Amino acid sequence: MRLRVKVRPTARRTRLVGKVGDEWKLEVTAPPVEGRANQAVVAFFAAALGVPRSAVRIICGERAPHKVIEIEGITEEDLQRLNENANG
Repeated sequence: MRLRVKVRPTARRTRLVGKVGDEWKLEVTAPPVEGRANQAVVAFFAAALGVPRSAVRIICGERAPHKVIEIEGITEEDLQRLNENANG
């Protein structure tokens, strides 16, 4: 499954803000230096969706705030629950 994500690095806390249109908004505390923010994105989605980090890959946008993330082993229902937890 592929997700479009807008990442805001160097935030006060790591949290999923929610989904706006077809793009997820994620804030991470890690700075955008030496791939730390990207590592935080992968770690967040792996933990939140209960998949190994190796199942989460950034396939587009490694050096940009707008990214395309590919996550193996999840369903639309998993994403719906993630969105509900972010908004509620």
